[in-house]
Amino acid sequence: MKGVANWFFTTAALCVMLGMAWGIQMAATGDHSLSPAHAHLNLVGWVTMGMFGLYYHNVPEAVGGLAKVHFALAFFGVLNMVPGIAIARTGGSEGLAIIGSFLTIASMLVFFVTVVRNGR
Repeated sequence: MKGVANWFFTTAALCVMLGMAWGIQMAATGDHSLSPAHAHLNLVGWVTMGMFGLYYHNVPEAVGGLAKVHFALAFFGVLNMVPGIAIARTGGSEGLAIIGSFLTIASMLVFFVTVVRNGR
């Protein structure tokens, strides 16, 4: 696995390691108040990023300038959304979660366009 596919898959592996450690910490302390952030780290960070990586690995013709934009949007989406949810759950502003959510949905739109273009 090389290039953008590897970027996505490496990020996914990092997210799942962090998500598992966070899950263990929540279980050990009995404090599950940040479980929504933990769930988004695992679902958006691990599952979605991993699926993107597998797609680009299996459809190499889809790799191009748009794939790099896709990675940047997805990466910064997770990077903002997960701590943003944690901040919002602890009484802080929802701003970072909102920014991360918009970046994440923008990355999904880029992925949709990529899939449609390469499915023809």
